[in-house]
Amino acid sequence: MQGKRILLGVTGGIAAYKSPDLVRRLRERGAEVQVVMTAGAREFVTPTTFQAVSGRTVRTDLWDAAAEAAMGHIELARWADAVLIAPASADFLARLATGRADDLLATLCLATEAPIAVAPAMNHVMWANAATRANVAQLAARGVVVLGPASGDQACGETGEGRMLEPLELAEELQALLAAGGELAGRRVLVTAGPTRERLDPVRFISNRSSGKMGFAVAQAARAAGAEVVLVSGPVSLPTPPGVRRIDVESAADMLAAVLKELAGTQVFISTAAVADYRPLRAAAQKIKKTSDTLEISMERTPDVLATVAARPDRPFVVGFAAETESVEQNARTKLMKKNLDMIAANEVGDDKAFDSEENQLIVLARGARYELGRAGKLALARGLVALIARELAARADRSQRGTALG
Repeated sequence: MQGKRILLGVTGGIAAYKSPDLVRRLRERGAEVQVVMTAGAREFVTPTTFQAVSGRTVRTDLWDAAAEAAMGHIELARWADAVLIAPASADFLARLATGRADDLLATLCLATEAPIAVAPAMNHVMWANAATRANVAQLAARGVVVLGPASGDQACGETGEGRMLEPLELAEELQALLAAGGELAGRRVLVTAGPTRERLDPVRFISNRSSGKMGFAVAQAARAAGAEVVLVSGPVSLPTPPGVRRIDVESAADMLAAVLKELAGTQVFISTAAVADYRPLRAAAQKIKKTSDTLEISMERTPDVLATVAARPDRPFVVGFAAETESVEQNARTKLMKKNLDMIAANEVGDDKAFDSEENQLIVLARGARYELGRAGKLALARGLVALIARELAARADRSQRGTALG
């Protein structure tokens, strides 16, 4: 979002207290933010607050003599790369749907050619009302992007759908919207993440320490780069990245079935999941009782999700992960060649390394190329990995074009 110009509209609703944090989230991504407030919004948060966090004078009035001497509302409408209304009240959604131009914000929305996104925020009964649903459907049909709402506790003390998405989620969603021309724009990316669980009996399973954080970061980074992203996840306690379609699975067999079902039309497959290598040969139908000092369990190999995808004749660009406790690069290179991958990202794991951590570091190997991504937060690493994937895809396309030209 570096250098992008965001016009943030704030309408009347208790969720307006979150909007200054949204300004901060947008600015930390490099965006310029111009806040426009409705009269209702000024009942909840002052313009001074937004001026402090945005560094720009807040616009509030269509009849501002100084600004409108130069047709300021048209100038603002042309200035914006994107318009985000957060919170978007039921009243403002109704006015926007009917094309009203009775205040500065509504007028700007009519006058701009920039993409418009709205983040609804209201009581759950208001959100469910047929009039609101019709207004939202009409706006969506015109190309307005509707972000949320979320479900949960509301300021009125009730619970239900109607909460504004959190500022971080909105910033990520808007970044993805602006990345329509990003590095992976127009591509479909399928990501696996988290551990699998292999059933031992109805109450026990075999698994591993994967938190899924790296895979979820990769899905988020690919979405921000403009891709359509499907995330197949094992059992984890993580929120779905904004704009990503998530499929929850449990076992290695479940994950393979979900991946194969979603593979058609996929250009990039990124396997970050820590899939169990073995599973009990037979899962007990009842809880295993403690009847002896030792317990022997016969195990069998689980299906290899990564190798199965890489072996298909219609395979996408395949990226694997190698979590190693020793000889990290050597083992990763062996896996790259043995499984016929296009790229592999390797990291060292073990006590206090990678698992359950917010940071990681990667050695990325491709056919004839080696990259290092130094220790950083997992989202930063994911962005670096996505950039490398985009570079490899571009180089492959260039080689193909040159080959066609020579032919």
